[in-house]
Amino acid sequence: MPAHAAVWPVRLPAKITPPATSLWMNLAVSALRYPEKAALVFMGRVWTYRALMAQAEHVAGQLRAVGVQAGDRVVLDMQNCPQLVITHFAILRIDAVVVPVNPMNRAEELKHYITDPDTRVAVTTADLAPELAQASAALPPEHRLKHLVVTQFTDVFDGETVGPEDMPEAWRPWLLPVRELPALSSGQVHAWSDWMAAPAADLPPPQAKPDDLAVLPYTSGTTGLPKGCMHTHGTLMHNAMASGLWGNGTPENVTLCVVPMFHITGMVSVMHTSILLGASLVIMPRWDRDVAGHLISKWKVTHWTNIPTMVIDLLGSPNMARYDLNSLVYIGGGGAAMPEAVAQRLLEQFGLRYVEGYGLTETAAPSHTNPPDAPKKQCLGIPFMSVESRIVDPETLVELPPGESGEIVISGPQVFKGYWKRPDATADAFFERDGLRFFRSGDMGRVDEAGYFFMTDRLKRMINASGFKVWPAEVEALMFRHPAIQEACIIATRDAYRGESVKAVVVLRQGQQGLVSEQDIIDWCRENMAVYKMPRAVSFVDALPKSGSGKVMWRALQEAEMAALDTSSKA
Repeated sequence: MPAHAAVWPVRLPAKITPPATSLWMNLAVSALRYPEKAALVFMGRVWTYRALMAQAEHVAGQLRAVGVQAGDRVVLDMQNCPQLVITHFAILRIDAVVVPVNPMNRAEELKHYITDPDTRVAVTTADLAPELAQASAALPPEHRLKHLVVTQFTDVFDGETVGPEDMPEAWRPWLLPVRELPALSSGQVHAWSDWMAAPAADLPPPQAKPDDLAVLPYTSGTTGLPKGCMHTHGTLMHNAMASGLWGNGTPENVTLCVVPMFHITGMVSVMHTSILLGASLVIMPRWDRDVAGHLISKWKVTHWTNIPTMVIDLLGSPNMARYDLNSLVYIGGGGAAMPEAVAQRLLEQFGLRYVEGYGLTETAAPSHTNPPDAPKKQCLGIPFMSVESRIVDPETLVELPPGESGEIVISGPQVFKGYWKRPDATADAFFERDGLRFFRSGDMGRVDEAGYFFMTDRLKRMINASGFKVWPAEVEALMFRHPAIQEACIIATRDAYRGESVKAVVVLRQGQQGLVSEQDIIDWCRENMAVYKMPRAVSFVDALPKSGSGKVMWRALQEAEMAALDTSSKA
């Protein structure tokens, strides 16, 4: 018996058998069972399960009409909104593949999400459409998008009647309609409103099986461009079902959906879990602490998956006394450690134990999570349902005893099938032992005598900024495009609110010294990369430290940064 068997929830099996049906069938079944039940809530408007399924089928017909076939990849680039859920399931309805894209990405980054998955159709919102159109135009004609579907947020709500509790003034500039849509080089732009007004199309029954590709989310790494993680209907189905069971899920769940649904956690543990259960999703497009407090109170939210900074922010609101959080029965998340003092306040004031978990894009969100009745603070938890996880020596791959630090490796039915078009990277990411196929997480951890896992370090270069993973190699590759930069090395610096922030150590080209400022570099980065990736601090140096083989010694810079911060904090 594994050590964590003693704390395993007695109501749950160690392993589950998920349905052998497609993800689309979860929506179809919930619509049959609960046709008039609230599926989505957005800006005060409610979509029933009957309406959600009908609209998803309608969009599926339009996608088929522009040539999308089974197995084709379709880019979905949106903030959280009903159209994201509708389109996600529409793509699955015709057995195509969802390519979820972070809406913070800029044109330079978006080119890769068009060319690598060989996509010809993208669906987005009007505020993001110009970036996709610009990215497509910069590509050779044979790689450009053929169809760009653009929705206004106000296609699904009346922007003039929504109150400030649901839509604060800061949101209005990007939520309200954009009058002119961009042109698409070598392709056609379609307005969502036109698609929804078009006649419905007849569709053949869905044919997808558990082993068929369903979603291709991208994850970055220590080298090169982001890699697509091949997730099937079966890998996602397992964690959608297991997440519902772990959180005591029922059709009466009311879930606050503010973690982004392009991200694996929001997509699987929030959206797919809720649809599978027949529960209700209360959708926020962006984080705002007072909107969150209002929505939890108004809609009697029961379940809230988040990142700890959101909880810290909400509890710090001067309006906190107005909000009623007593409906919450489950609160948890990951991406960063929950400060012990905040977790204690949740317990004492609201009777809520914050359930921390751990997972990766490659593991369809959770591979580890804390038992809801016995969570440990600042802990990854125990291996999730159906998961076998070990701590191994990263050199020999031999399992290590409790207490020793090594690499976290994971085996289970929710683990992805491999990296898209990257057999080399796939081979490096897996090894077999005792008849099991283990995924190498690249994270260092230890396991205690009770079977709980803890993070200790990273094998991979990665910065964790408010739960967003920033991969230095990707940021450096983008920064090299700046005409004044000769070399750049990205490291982490401490941030009281975000946990970590991005810092760039830059060598300028000859003749640029004194002409380009730190702020100039920061401003350029803001224009050319997602805001969570951009350096918040820049320092100029004459040269970067390098090894005998010419490699930049980023670890030396990182250690010097942390030592300087430690010295200044003691001063």
